[in-house]
Amino acid sequence: QLQASGGGLVQAGDSLRLSCTASGRTSSSNIMGWFRQAPGKEREFVAAINWSAGTTYYADFVKGRFTISRENDKNTVYLQMNSQKPEDTAVYYCAAAKQIIGSANYYRMSRYTYWGQGTLVTVSS
Repeated sequence: QLQASGGGLVQAGDSLRLSCTASGRTSSSNIMGWFRQAPGKEREFVAAINWSAGTTYYADFVKGRFTISRENDKNTVYLQMNSQKPEDTAVYYCAAAKQIIGSANYYRMSRYTYWGQGTLVTVSS
């Protein structure tokens, strides 16, 4: 089970941190990521982390603004979102997978086995 939290209403330029805690069979997942879905749009990749390899992946539109990290002893992944923009408004979903082969596949929803419920982030202008 993946439990996401931390969403809310912020103003443009503000920061927000999302959390996602894995429990049960999802807690052994090596890869955790974040996707988002804006109203009327398809779900898209935001960021992912492979904790054993120490690698991170980001969508171009969040590079330099968002940071993904993981606290292993808490089985929790964080998404620190800085300099937020109104276009960051979306429902953010965390996802997990035990293994993903090939860097390009980290960006694909179909490679993630487990999904949490979404948490809404609204950025006002």
